[in-house]
Amino acid sequence: MLEWLKDPAGTAAIAPSGRALALLITREIDEGSGKVLELGPGTGIFTDRLITRGVDQSDLTLVEQNPGFVHLLKQRFPRASVLEIDAAALGLVRPPEDDLFGAAVCGLGLRNMPVRQIEAIMRSAFSLMLPGAALYLFTYGRRCSVPMEVLERLGLVAERLGTALLNLPPASVYRIVRVRGIRCDESGRVHAIR
Repeated sequence: MLEWLKDPAGTAAIAPSGRALALLITREIDEGSGKVLELGPGTGIFTDRLITRGVDQSDLTLVEQNPGFVHLLKQRFPRASVLEIDAAALGLVRPPEDDLFGAAVCGLGLRNMPVRQIEAIMRSAFSLMLPGAALYLFTYGRRCSVPMEVLERLGLVAERLGTALLNLPPASVYRIVRVRGIRCDESGRVHAIR
């Protein structure tokens, strides 16, 4: 709460995310996912859950611009890579081709950001991810916090995975993936090709 009082727009939440949200947002990520990127880990509740799910600490890259959280993350996760940068500038960091991320988790308060900043964050994250890799984010709103125009411009699609009702406040989790195209099934329904 202290960080929120210092910078409400930058911190986005009064209280850290709860266990129910951490379970939901990380449920599709495990040791087989490869390297994992976490944007806005804050105090590290999702980070803890990723490690519990089998992701090695050394396979985690945590992107946090709040110096207080950066200090805490370095203490709690000494083998993780902690970058003290704005997530929108992440695209300037170029890992080797074989060192791309297999999944990403976003704990940033995207609803508090202008559209161009959200687009820069999504563009940066997906530029560092393997083809077919998913980015998972949560929102307190009724829709995905990445605007439809940004999804369309970047060739992304968002799917709601569920709602953590026991989180305070309740939060919905979305999976976002880059699509290569679309196809229709026998009934005429359109499906994204990842």
